[in-house]
Amino acid sequence: MSRAKSTLEQWRIVQAVVDFGGYAQAAEKLNRSQSSLNHAVSKLQQQLGINLLEVKGRKAYLTEQGEVLLRRSRHLTQSVEELEQLASNLGQGWEPNLTIAREIVYPMDKLVEALTAFLPESRGTRVTIIDSVISGTHDLIRNNLVDIAICATPPKGHISETLCESSFELVCHPEHPLAQLELIEDDKQLAQYLQIVIKDTGVNASNDIGWLKAEQRWTVSNFHEAKIILSRNIGFCWIPSFLVEQEIANKQLIRIHLRGSYQRKIMLNLVVPNRNQQGPACKLLENLILARHNVTLNV
Repeated sequence: MSRAKSTLEQWRIVQAVVDFGGYAQAAEKLNRSQSSLNHAVSKLQQQLGINLLEVKGRKAYLTEQGEVLLRRSRHLTQSVEELEQLASNLGQGWEPNLTIAREIVYPMDKLVEALTAFLPESRGTRVTIIDSVISGTHDLIRNNLVDIAICATPPKGHISETLCESSFELVCHPEHPLAQLELIEDDKQLAQYLQIVIKDTGVNASNDIGWLKAEQRWTVSNFHEAKIILSRNIGFCWIPSFLVEQEIANKQLIRIHLRGSYQRKIMLNLVVPNRNQQGPACKLLENLILARHNVTLNV
């Protein structure tokens, strides 16, 4: 393996000479002698066999070749600084990765708001978001496969913090037969039509999202797929209100009025599956999510 001719320190000196406008200015900023900087740059140019800088008056200017190499050197020194910062973070227990399970009835924009606030403080932590449904979320929590989970009723034995309420609308296409009825008196009327439901993502899935008494049923993975089917005047579906507000306002979808069940609501909660091993990055992100819902932990 061939050894590098140059060092990171030499490239940092070249960057400083350029950034501060000359050897004297760079020497003052770096608290080093001007002669040591001159020597470092001269040696680097000799090692590379190319001129990086030329001095005009009291100011140093990049050559054309120097401009190209300086740009590349900045990427290199930045990568090393990030690597050193990561090592420091790991030494302090800062997690390099976080995984979040999001029940798909939780508004994604709220999570994005929290992640946007987290980003400047994240120290390079990578975040993975898993969209899950009912027992699929429970599986992830029980098996400690996620750092944070947002779900409806948490599994037994896990403490949760309430975030918000999620409401569901019973909707169909404006030309669907159910849309022609002012009020459906009995859910037996629904049972004769095709229902769109969302599949439970659990390993031993037993509960899909939706009222499940329809004789005909199509099961899909998410509400976006359900809306595409509804737009073709096929079936009816319970969908979170925030996902169909625009379609209802534009009369692309119509509310179905069912006596005794105009709207359905569930509470969404935040769970940290393994609180005893929660790291600082996870604690920060948890607090930022809670803040989106005006919840403050007393710690």
